[in-house]
Formats: sequence, C-alpha cells, structure tokens
Amino acid sequence: MPTAPQRVGRRERNKQEKLDRITAAASELFAEHGVDEVTTQQIADKADIGTGTLFLYAKNKGELLLLVQNSTYADALGEGKAAAETLTDPLEAVMAIVGPVVACNRKQIDNGRTYLREMVFGDPAEPHHREALGLTVQTEEAIAAVLHRDERIDPETAGTLAHIVSAIMFITMAPTINIDHTDDDILREIKDQVRVLLPS
Repeated sequence: MPTAPQRVGRRERNKQEKLDRITAAASELFAEHGVDEVTTQQIADKADIGTGTLFLYAKNKGELLLLVQNSTYADALGEGKAAAETLTDPLEAVMAIVGPVVACNRKQIDNGRTYLREMVFGDPAEPHHREALGLTVQTEEAIAAVLHRDERIDPETAGTLAHIVSAIMFITMAPTINIDHTDDDILREIKDQVRVLLPS
C-alpha cells in the first residue's frame, strides 16, 4: 500500500515563500540595475522582509547573485544537455551544451562576470556557492559524456578534456576585453579552442 505524501509544514512553507520572494526581488533588481548598483536593503524592501531575515537566506549580495544565477544556469544546462543528445559530432555536441550556458551568463554581462568571480572566489561553505560549484561539475560531466561517445576518447581523457573546456568557457566569458563581444563571438572563440583539443 503506497504511503501518503508527507505534507510540508507551515514553517517550511513560510521559509520557501520568503525564499521565492527574495529570489524574485533580487532577480528583478539585478536585471534592471546590475548587481553593483543594488543594495541588500533594496532587495529586502522589495521582498517585503527585514534585512535580518534576508541574511538568514544569503549572507551577502554575492550569495544573492549566486542564488539568482544558479537557477538560470541550471535551466540553461538542462537545455544544452537535451540539445546535445540529438547530435553525433562531439564538437557540435559540446557547443550545444556550452551555448545556452554562455547565453544565460551574458544576459546581463556585468552580473554574469560578477557571478563567475563569486564562483571562483566566494566562500565554498555557503550553500549557494556550493550549488554553483556543483553546476560546474555537472557541466563538465555532461561535456565528458558527449566526448566519450568518440571511441578514441577514454573516460579519463574525456573528464580531463571536459575540465579544460569548462576552463576555456569561463575564461572566455570573464575578461573585460570581451565585454563588447556578441554571444556568437564568444562561442566562436570557444569553439576554435575546443576544436584544437579534440581528435581530428
């Protein structure tokens, strides 16, 4: 006999509702003004909570950005993995994964660059930072999986190549010199570098 699904308690529902309001408020303000121009007080006001409550969910603005961006990154990665499933060419499959991740990171370029900085230099003990790092691992696993379709690439080599591809992707998105580049420019630069890594 199947067990009835457990009901979520009022306290947990309240916590989730506040988190949803915080995420929506931060997302809207960051998109409109850029992360550097938004204060935690503005986010708290828009979410209709006190700043003390806000800091129970994210201890600083960097963590709030990670909270917001992680969700869009996860969606982009899911989209890329689905697209890669339909492709047989390893390079095209890798770029199918990379493309949506680049697009979501560059939707608001300054926010995207700050997100990358937070991923690298943030506190790994913080939950949103851990989640961001987990997404990079998932990205590398997805890339390794499509590379391993090529019988010439063993699993260990596929993992190493995926790590290099991930580094190429983040380093190409991060520099100030690339701010004015289009997404297509960024993707072309990444593709040219990845092509050199793969067996011909």
